[in-house]
Amino acid sequence: MCINGLPKRIRMADLGCGPGPNTLLVVSHIMDTIKRLCKHEQLSQIEVFLNDLPGNDFNNLFKFVNERRELLDTCFIYGAPGSFYANLFPTNTLHFVYSSYSLHWLSQIPEGVGKKNKENIHMTMMSPPEVFEAYAEQFQRDFSSFLRIRGEEIIDSGRMVLTFIGRRFVDPSPNDGVINMFTPLAQILLHMVAQGIVKEEDLYSFNVPMYPPCMHEIEEIIRGEGSFSLEKMEVFEVPWDANVEDDIIFDKHRSGKIVAACVRAFIEPLLLSHFGPSLDLDGIFDIYAHKMGYHLAIERSSYFSPVISLLRKGSQN
Repeated sequence: MCINGLPKRIRMADLGCGPGPNTLLVVSHIMDTIKRLCKHEQLSQIEVFLNDLPGNDFNNLFKFVNERRELLDTCFIYGAPGSFYANLFPTNTLHFVYSSYSLHWLSQIPEGVGKKNKENIHMTMMSPPEVFEAYAEQFQRDFSSFLRIRGEEIIDSGRMVLTFIGRRFVDPSPNDGVINMFTPLAQILLHMVAQGIVKEEDLYSFNVPMYPPCMHEIEEIIRGEGSFSLEKMEVFEVPWDANVEDDIIFDKHRSGKIVAACVRAFIEPLLLSHFGPSLDLDGIFDIYAHKMGYHLAIERSSYFSPVISLLRKGSQN
């Protein structure tokens, strides 16, 4: 962007921003990078679009924005509610798109999974192959659609950086963190069915619409869709309890509570929507924290996190 001079206006978007202040840290880092790389040129006007589903608490988000006056002095920040699996912006308007830990969320629960995946709430080693296939096919459709739409909205040679929760292996493995993460929660709900607290048909129809892709799948979909070239891919392993350090004595109860709080943050709305507001979430996640603590005492599980950088192909490609 700096080689041929800066455009008068730079537009970028954070897709799946959430309601908290973390997205503003990303915006701040991007602003600092632009200033550092283009310090000899007049800084362009910068527009930042914060996107999430309409149910996101944008009021809370913009309270944080208002507290970051240094950002408001250098850029214009807007809310952009809507699904990123649909069009959000006019054609050829965005220069840079960023999405962190959002694209593993599917647009819907894969069709037919509930009847085939009884007593499970996600892909597990006990799930039949049809369940894994249904999840993979739904991700292929969603990610292809995402790339096609962003290809329309991003200018030629514009860029995207995407971070996923993924998995290590092409074939499902018990060593993949996300596959193990939901098993204790399914066990708790199944016990509640036996107690008559949760209806059996409600459990059987509940599946988490999340798919952790492997690197091969990501590369194949990018290549097949064709709007972007894959410039770079890096992979990180992130512990379930990222606060654990090697030189600190491990506390399974503390770690279990930390992991339970993280899982609750993203799955609580799904549980309430499906099972209703009477569900005892505090009790469920107290038991979940206990189970997680004992799991982590045996195995320090982590999840696989691919980060990719994409370049929008020119119209002549």
